[in-house]
Amino acid sequence: MDSFAEEYARAWSSRDPERVAGFFSEKGSLQINGGEPSVGRLAIAQAASGFMTAFPDLVVEFDRLAPCEQGTEFHWTLIGTNTGPGGTGNRVRISGYELWRLGADGLIAESKGFFDADEYDRQIRHGV
Repeated sequence: MDSFAEEYARAWSSRDPERVAGFFSEKGSLQINGGEPSVGRLAIAQAASGFMTAFPDLVVEFDRLAPCEQGTEFHWTLIGTNTGPGGTGNRVRISGYELWRLGADGLIAESKGFFDADEYDRQIRHGV
């Protein structure tokens, strides 16, 4: 499972949104901070692309996995500079996690991501 998580983090850092989507079941979903879920690989790739565009130097580090009753928590740290279109030019370093439920195919059927949105917004405006 650790190698799956390491490869997933590398996919986010690759600037290839389809590579991220490939870790999800065909009808998998990605939800961020309780927002509208991105369902299906195309929608997941579009969500990933948004972060990759906002942070052209995006790096996602795999921090740890934590098994729990609901699935597996993938803890991560996102590092990047907001230099995409309309960006502030400020550096961001934020940690969070995704709660994964894996499908029978061994891929992510459902991911619910969480991070401190207020701190993220503060860093976008003022930097780390």
